[in-house]
Amino acid sequence: MKIGFIGSGNVGQTLGSSLIKLGHDVKLGARSPEKLNTWLEQFGQGERASVGSFQEAAEHGELIFNATPGTASLDALLVAGHNALRGKILIDVALPLNFLNGELSLSVANTDCLGEQIQRAFPEVKVVKTLNTVNSTLMVNPLSLADGQHDLFISGNDTDAKSKVMGYLKEWFGWRSIIDLGDISSARGTEMLLALSSRVYGAVGHPNFSFKIVSKT
Repeated sequence: MKIGFIGSGNVGQTLGSSLIKLGHDVKLGARSPEKLNTWLEQFGQGERASVGSFQEAAEHGELIFNATPGTASLDALLVAGHNALRGKILIDVALPLNFLNGELSLSVANTDCLGEQIQRAFPEVKVVKTLNTVNSTLMVNPLSLADGQHDLFISGNDTDAKSKVMGYLKEWFGWRSIIDLGDISSARGTEMLLALSSRVYGAVGHPNFSFKIVSKT
């Protein structure tokens, strides 16, 4: 599959590298693509790896990942362009993080979220929010923690798009349990898990943790 990334930081590079190794044709989009030369060189000539602008990455992908810093996501997606994104599934993994006076918070929360903002700005795009509750290592290798016995969450308005993304996450990365929370407004909950995650990080001293939902009917 041809996959485009809007954003080329650690998350984009980690996901992109994993997908290339699985045989997918990946293009990372960046404001300054030349900064990705080192990342690109590791795959050698003829491999399914390329870099370009946000628009080029969006045009390239049959499936798109938003892996930008969340406070820059809307601007980056607008640069990518409505035409290049129209009708496609956009997997949004970003968090709209604010760092103010040493405190980590969200720039949007409670009555709105980044996933909803993207869906409103791009109504012709099938926005699916997922992977935003774990770090990049666990995104592509959930089996490295508790033999994969932990949960991922997914939100989005398009049921068929969510079903496809759940299939990709299981097939490509090995996710075993994915909980569908409902429409894109349910992404408010997973984005706001940041408040808990940041405290857990401080308590355990590392980011290699996830969540497990235990229930009884």
